[in-house]
Amino acid sequence: MGLRDWLGALCCCCCRCRECATEAALPEKEPLVSDDNPYASFGATLARDEEKNLWSAPHDLTHTEADDDRILYNMIVVRNRLDKDSEEWQKLNYDIYTLRQTRREVRSRWKHILEELGFQKEADSLLSVTKLSVVNDSRNTGKAREILLKLSEETNLFPASWELSERYLFVVDRLIALDAADEFFKIASVTYPKRPISAQADSCPKEMQCLSASKP
Repeated sequence: MGLRDWLGALCCCCCRCRECATEAALPEKEPLVSDDNPYASFGATLARDEEKNLWSAPHDLTHTEADDDRILYNMIVVRNRLDKDSEEWQKLNYDIYTLRQTRREVRSRWKHILEELGFQKEADSLLSVTKLSVVNDSRNTGKAREILLKLSEETNLFPASWELSERYLFVVDRLIALDAADEFFKIASVTYPKRPISAQADSCPKEMQCLSASKP
């Protein structure tokens, strides 16, 4: 089942967890930036948007290139047009929350391995990818893609059927520059070994289970 299918099925599998729904429905914090400087406010807005959504293709400000980014972005746009007191808003808001939680879970797994490698202080900066990020050496792009593909196919770092993410391609590129990519893969293979989908469903967080659900 492709990414588009299991993400498209998301909207009908949620809204039954009261605690998560309550957390998801909480209003988002206001930016701690003065409105006197519109450019500073715009920059802060982009930073908050990136932190909340962890876009798969950070360089694409339209959020249409990657299938999962486009689905999430469209859900946000539709939700923002709805009345917050409506049932439709509540359902869509929870779906958005679920997608964001899954992305945060993936990032958390990567951070855990980086810390195991000894990058406790550098983990957050290694994982930080924005529209301004560039590769360290274009000659390593092919190798970075190969390693990312192996991580996707041979470990449980990502939910089932995730497409290769540009975000983590940059992270692997940085690991190659640090001569730590192979060791990262070894630790990932041990810490998050690939298991059958049925076994993954028993151990993954509810958000991950929802996104890995089979196509109806």
